[in-house]
Amino acid sequence: MDVASLYDKHRATFERAGEACRERHAWSPFPEMPNKYPDAAAAQARGLAAFQGQLGRAFALEQPGRLGGTAGELGEEISPYTQEPLGITYPRADVDGLFEAAERAIPRWAAADARTRIGVLMEGVERLFRDDLFAIQQAMMHTAGMSPNMAYAGAGVNALDRAIEALVYADMALAAVTPAARWERRFGEAQVTLAKRYRAQPRGVAVCFTCATFATWNAWPSMMASLATGNAVIVKPHPGSVLPMAISVRTLRAVLAEAGFDPNLVTLALDSVAEPLGKVLVKHPKTAIVDVTGSARFGTWVEQHAHPALAFTETAGCNTVVLESADDLDAALRTLATTMCMFSAQMCTSPQNVYVPRGGVATASGTVPFDEVGARLAAAIAAVGREPKKAAMILATVQSPSTLALVGQMRDEGARAGRVLLEPGPYAHPEFPRARTSTPLLVQTDPAHGALYREERFGPIGFVVECDDARDALAQATGDVKRHGGLTAFLYSRDEAFIESAVDAYSAAGAQLTINLTGPMPLNFAAAYSDYHVTGLNPAGNASLTDLGFVASRFRITQSRRPVAAA
Repeated sequence: MDVASLYDKHRATFERAGEACRERHAWSPFPEMPNKYPDAAAAQARGLAAFQGQLGRAFALEQPGRLGGTAGELGEEISPYTQEPLGITYPRADVDGLFEAAERAIPRWAAADARTRIGVLMEGVERLFRDDLFAIQQAMMHTAGMSPNMAYAGAGVNALDRAIEALVYADMALAAVTPAARWERRFGEAQVTLAKRYRAQPRGVAVCFTCATFATWNAWPSMMASLATGNAVIVKPHPGSVLPMAISVRTLRAVLAEAGFDPNLVTLALDSVAEPLGKVLVKHPKTAIVDVTGSARFGTWVEQHAHPALAFTETAGCNTVVLESADDLDAALRTLATTMCMFSAQMCTSPQNVYVPRGGVATASGTVPFDEVGARLAAAIAAVGREPKKAAMILATVQSPSTLALVGQMRDEGARAGRVLLEPGPYAHPEFPRARTSTPLLVQTDPAHGALYREERFGPIGFVVECDDARDALAQATGDVKRHGGLTAFLYSRDEAFIESAVDAYSAAGAQLTINLTGPMPLNFAAAYSDYHVTGLNPAGNASLTDLGFVASRFRITQSRRPVAAA
């Protein structure tokens, strides 16, 4: 591999990504649908064959510190589509060995020019797209439970876009550090001239935690942000979704090695549900950076205990919807229903709580009573799950049995604290008869029972919250976001003054707001190069994918200075 030419090889794509980041418009170098992929049928067949050929076998991954005997093999993934174990085992490594190898790998990588590192990482992105995308698609389906289209788009090309986006911001941050300066000043009668040199120094070893349902989307940009700024990365996948990250780590290690760098810049640390490793990694004395996507409980613990490591968290929140008024209420409810069903609401951006005035929702043809609004939303949600083919595309499957248990628990608690508007139940998947599925639960309640809904209820669970009036609905929604966390928010209103007050209130609460969107685009779609994901302003997370703040503090600036001899 000609390392010096890699940046030039990818220059056009990288510069176009930089333009998109500056202008925030729609752009991607990748085809958005699987059938648009080059030679799509053959590529999909290769990906499926690679996935099927891996089932029941040890995953080939050479890395340092591998444990011996049975302790050196680990694997407990179960497909939500077949509910059968994948049977894949992965090499387990000694934690200290991984950190030591990562530390040894950093100096030469950090000494390389920033554009050299970015060129190598852009090559890694290209390899993931060219060689691994459809294997990762299958891996995401059979670990996370995504539909094929979402596994390709959300966990595939959109995640690669986020990876490139992180590289763009890393380049911006690093470019702001001038390498050298000549400094002159008089001190009394003396003229002092100093030659100063500045160096972007990486923090050290980053640990990247990935979640069970959307591993690549958060991990790839986090990994790229750390690597581009000169750090090494240890990836800690969720035990139920290892394969997508194992493929990613193997490919990036291969690219690094071919480029002449130590592949131990990227390694994999495995654990099990019974014996978690997370807190050990966070508190390891060599941990310099922690990226966490996962539960609010663990994210909060990381924020409180990671010091002196730098922590970036994206956890969970109760995403809110305020229904004040609508030009076409049925269109709004259909769009809302589809988004509440998308991937069985197993996304951190899925809407959960719908706040509705007790007096109903104003429309062009009159006010729709509160009870009717709830009934019509329930009917729109039910329509998604009624057709198995449509349900398979939108609802897909439920990743974990614990999510189904939570749906049942919330159904019983909701019946006591309100009224069940829509009973949950499995739907028959047309291709996988044993798939773990559930149509959504919808509960009507009120703020007196806020303990029911004022935290993320992960999975296909929604609440219609009865409020005094529109102002109370907005106050309840934004107050819940501020106190309990929320990533995204949604508003339907015909009143421009109310819309502006909502924009102000949600901005103060730190949630990204979508207003009056209807139609085919999912409400919670987050576009790379344009949408900031998470604000860091409420308990749902302290970082944003991807802004300068996400990358700039992953390195610090050191300097040296010396007098310049008089000519």
